[in-house]
Amino acid sequence: MTAQLDQVCALCGSRSSLISATLGVCGRCARTHRDQTLLRAAMAHAASRRTFGLPEVPPCTPGGIRCSICARECRVGEAERGYCGLRIVRDGRLVHLAGTPERGLLSWYRDPLPTNCVADWVCAGHRQAGWHNLAVAYESCSSDCLFCQNWRFREASLDAGSGMSASELAQAADRRTFCVCFFGGDPAPQMPHALAAARRLAERGVVVCWETAGAIHPKLLDQAVELSLRTGGCIKFDLKAYDDTLHQALTGVSNRPTLESFRRAAERLGERPNPPLVVASTLLVPGYVDAEEVGRLAEFIAEQDPEIPYSLLGFAPHFCMADLPRTSLRHAESARVAARSAGLRNVRTANQHLLLRDC
Repeated sequence: MTAQLDQVCALCGSRSSLISATLGVCGRCARTHRDQTLLRAAMAHAASRRTFGLPEVPPCTPGGIRCSICARECRVGEAERGYCGLRIVRDGRLVHLAGTPERGLLSWYRDPLPTNCVADWVCAGHRQAGWHNLAVAYESCSSDCLFCQNWRFREASLDAGSGMSASELAQAADRRTFCVCFFGGDPAPQMPHALAAARRLAERGVVVCWETAGAIHPKLLDQAVELSLRTGGCIKFDLKAYDDTLHQALTGVSNRPTLESFRRAAERLGERPNPPLVVASTLLVPGYVDAEEVGRLAEFIAEQDPEIPYSLLGFAPHFCMADLPRTSLRHAESARVAARSAGLRNVRTANQHLLLRDC
């Protein structure tokens, strides 16, 4: 096992292997020194997005055309691209390069059940051995997580001929398809495509599930929730952090849309108690998403309903935070205790094979 190198926090001077060189600040300072943290984070996200030709921030061009597909609500000027990279303005018109029912940018595969899904311990598919999940990974996102575990979707091609229609995607299901899960990246920037495919699959009796960071336009979120309610599926929210400054440092965007989407979906929990409609998860990023952060997220979740299932996920070094270690067993256990102490009754530590044994 390669030893992790210590980094020095630029704000407090502390030295630790739990500080990512990409940000250059420790988790404590990220929560307490807003202006300095956001300035350093802005530079880190700008660099990560330039690598893939993506806008450094959600465009807000005066007189630009507003895109309402996701919660970023970019205002895109002539020849500019939206934050997700899938919208561009040409001759005063907003052009959708992908994400429409006619063309989605994605990959898919059949995943035998039960599978390593965030909700597999509480969803209906857990007991469907011999069937499979149609796993649909959208190759776009409305966040910029520096620790992204699936970052290679950013290399997807927008060339003519790539992608597939919602109808073609629905045809990928066969008689052994029990459920579909739209994830990514994130389905948020391509919800018109995902919803069109989901409706076709629901008509064939397929259970519809979603995995998202929650930056979905409220009207489209309502449609997604309705499909999951009707078919017996769930919507899995990836809650990165509760503190908004920390969230912006790690993901490049505010968590306000995520928390509002979570509340909105949770309001419908009583319509179908079992299987649970809403499931939450958090990636335990060493040095940043600690027991304190998990406790605050868990309090927020419990305010909606203490029965909401919550999965704590082990972190593996990736993307711009490849210099961090994996989540330790001690870190995971302290986070689990914090979540339960906050009032949640269904807490699970997942991806346990990734956890480092504490020395």
